Amino acid sequence: MEFKDVTVIKKANVFFNGGVASRTILFHDGTKKTLGIAQPGEFEFKTGAAEKMEILSGDLEVRIADGTWQAVKGGEAFDVPPDTVFVMKVRTVTDYCCSFLK
Repeated sequence: MEFKDVTVIKKANVFFNGGVASRTILFHDGTKKTLGIAQPGEFEFKTGAAEKMEILSGDLEVRIADGTWQAVKGGEAFDVPPDTVFVMKVRTVTDYCCSFLK
C-alpha cells in the first residue's frame, strides 16, 4: 500500500503508555487515516466517526459495542460504527491502517 500527495503529521498519537501508537495522514480530499502499531494487550477505544480498521499484520480479537469477540489477522479488516466503543485484545504486535469514514 502506498499513499501519494499526502500530509503526514509528525507528532505521534500515543495511547495506553505506548501500547498503541500511530501517525496521522491527511489527504487532499479531506479524508484522514492513521497508520499504527499495537503491542500485545487489551485496549478499549471510543469512536467519533465511523472507522475501517485494516489489519496489515498481526493477530487480535475485537469486540464492537456489546457484540461477540471476532478473530482478526493480517489481511483482514473490520468496521466500527460512529460513537461506538470497541475493545481489541492484541495477541501479537499488530500493524494497522485506520480509515476515518464520512
